[in-house]
Amino acid sequence: MEILLALVGLVIGLAIGAGGLLVYQKQQATGLIHEAQQEAKRLLNEAETNAKQIIIDAKNESLKLQEEMERLQQKRRTELENEEERLAKRRAELDRRFDRIEQREKELNKRQSTIDRRKNEIDQLWETRMSELERIAQLTQAEARAELLAAVEEEAHNDMIRILRETEARIREEADERARDIIALSIQRLASEHVNEIAVAVVPLPSDDMKGRIIGRAGRNIRTFEQVAGVDVVVDDTPEAVTISSFDPIRREIARRALSKLVMDGRIHPARIEKLVADTSKEVERIIIEEGERACYETGVTGLHPEIIKTLGRLKFRMSYGQNQHAHAIETAHLAGMIAAELGADVEVAKAGGLLHDIGKALSHEIEGPHAIVGAEFCARYGISGKVRNCIESHHHEVPQECVEALIVEAADAISGARPGARRESLDAYVRRVRMLEEIANSFEGVEQAFALQAGREVRIMVRPDDIDDLKAAQLARAISKKIEESMQYPGQIKVTIIRETRVVEYAK
Repeated sequence: MEILLALVGLVIGLAIGAGGLLVYQKQQATGLIHEAQQEAKRLLNEAETNAKQIIIDAKNESLKLQEEMERLQQKRRTELENEEERLAKRRAELDRRFDRIEQREKELNKRQSTIDRRKNEIDQLWETRMSELERIAQLTQAEARAELLAAVEEEAHNDMIRILRETEARIREEADERARDIIALSIQRLASEHVNEIAVAVVPLPSDDMKGRIIGRAGRNIRTFEQVAGVDVVVDDTPEAVTISSFDPIRREIARRALSKLVMDGRIHPARIEKLVADTSKEVERIIIEEGERACYETGVTGLHPEIIKTLGRLKFRMSYGQNQHAHAIETAHLAGMIAAELGADVEVAKAGGLLHDIGKALSHEIEGPHAIVGAEFCARYGISGKVRNCIESHHHEVPQECVEALIVEAADAISGARPGARRESLDAYVRRVRMLEEIANSFEGVEQAFALQAGREVRIMVRPDDIDDLKAAQLARAISKKIEESMQYPGQIKVTIIRETRVVEYAK
């Protein structure tokens, strides 16, 4: 029973506690709802406030845009008004110009009418006057024209006599210069000439036994000498002498001196031959320079470039029609200087032109063309003056003669007897032919050296043995012969000799 009461009391207490909890929770919920309502009101107020501000800002921005549009429209209206005003002024100006043009056209029409009327009046007056003149003079118009022409002819005749007298006076003033030309031309026409040519050199021998030593065992000495010196050694029946032939005078002189030294020395073998030829080449080079300097000293021509002096010295070994070209150059310079002094021309120009007029002959093997043009172009590279160059290039009339000194040099050249006019290009043609032979041979592969010998009747070719064998050597000879036949014109026939030599050198240590 007590337990039951306790349970009933417990139940009642729980019920009362639950009711109180419910009341408390209700109070809490009511408070939260109130707070939520307050927060909602606050948010609504803030939203209304922001919306009003946004509306105000939008209205302000709209006002600004409207003001900007009005400003731009006002500016555009102003521009349009200005343009319209400018166009109106231009239109008014055009109207005024058009009016002036119309007015001027009217004035021109009036003037043309006036001119036409005046022209008719002048024509009538001219006819009237002509009729009156014919009546007074008792001459027709044709007769009056004839008398006028006669008067003009007489006046022209008087003018012609006056001009002739003035020309004669001017000719008297230029008499000195004209006399120089006439005298120079006269000397040129009366100059004499003679001919001869040397293309070989003879080396005397102490005895005919020396010929065998020159030839050597199986011809090795003579072959070595011909190959190194680039000449043709002719050993014939001439007692105690051998002949050296070559179109190149420098080559020929080097070979002559070297062979003379070999004969005097007595030791003749390939190594000795090569050494003596090399030493003799240097010796001849020194002689060339000395001879060039001597020519300048003897003639009094100064200021020449060392290359010109060296090339001038090469003429020492050049013979043309029986006359040494070095001596001929010196002689021509002296003659030209004396003639120029007599005629009152430039002595220095005449001497320099005479000394250098044939310098192109020393270059005939190196440069294509007439020796006068070749020499002038060579001198131009080293600062020779224009008058001297004209003396050089015009002495055989390849170019016109532009000064009296050029005529003097030509006359001095003819007086010295160096070149006959009828055959003055024969040697140049010969040199070009033999040089072309060497160029054709050197154009083939495997060719080491090529020399034109026997006055161009033979071309001797040394080939590299590693590149050309015996079979190819025969083929090369036929190919070179074929090209010579196709490329050149020559009398008789040309012998093509291919030389293939193998050397083995070893040193004993």
